[in-house]
Amino acid sequence: MSDVKRIHSVTEYNNLVGQETLHPLVSIIDFANIEPFEFFKAQMDVYAIFLKDIKCGNITYGINNYDYEEGTLIFISPGQVYGVESTGVKQQPHGTALIFHPDLIHGTSLGKHINDYTFFSYEVNEALHLSARERTIANECFANINYELQHSIDNHSKTLIVSYLELFLNYCKRFYERQFITRSHVNKDILVRFEKVVNEYFASEEPLESGLPSVRYCADKLFISSNYLGDLLKKETGKSAQEHIHLKMIDVAKEKIFDSEKSISEIAYELGFKHPQHFTRMFKKSVGISPSEYRHMN
Repeated sequence: MSDVKRIHSVTEYNNLVGQETLHPLVSIIDFANIEPFEFFKAQMDVYAIFLKDIKCGNITYGINNYDYEEGTLIFISPGQVYGVESTGVKQQPHGTALIFHPDLIHGTSLGKHINDYTFFSYEVNEALHLSARERTIANECFANINYELQHSIDNHSKTLIVSYLELFLNYCKRFYERQFITRSHVNKDILVRFEKVVNEYFASEEPLESGLPSVRYCADKLFISSNYLGDLLKKETGKSAQEHIHLKMIDVAKEKIFDSEKSISEIAYELGFKHPQHFTRMFKKSVGISPSEYRHMN
């Protein structure tokens, strides 16, 4: 297994692949114009977006391998490990890369909202698969950024580049929403399995030992990322993953409250609350009355 390199800057990435650095904070790389190089894995301190033109084998993302298909976009955020396992032989990559440093967007509207683009934290098996038309739009956005990079840096360069970048990311949001729709049969299966995970959790002794289930716990059980699960649920149901967990907890609580031999505090502990008053507040916020009032009414 090859070592994981650490890439701190756009220039470092450019140097590794043989790309001229036209701007210290952003780079568009057309791999068709790059000489073959030995592939590598790296922990990136920059944002990276890769669009592949042809099917080209497995890519390593985190600890997983992924069969990287034609017309696939993946999004890497700072701190993530990305790359292709080295074979010790120089190879010719295919596709386009957009690399940008967080400093590029600091102080901009995009910088304030970059966390809204949750697909930067999706797992690689949740990559975006583009239609022919969507690939054309993506390439047009890359071309606009590259046009600015080919000119001398002036007072308008950063504004225009960041604007084109934000436009591209907004298109990607739209494309992901389309993908959620076109893969609805897969999504329905995930929703069913998510409900099963939550139901089994509350039916076990796990809440007493570990507290309420986290979104991360549920996502790990489903072998998907937390962000992808949250976005999928929001798209399909209008509610976040956390809201679904809390609603299930309330349903279980209502059943337990009918057992008059248990105190409200005991029920709170069984559901995973360290402090019963926290359970009471959450129950009242959801149901409109306290657990004790609900028991009395019923």
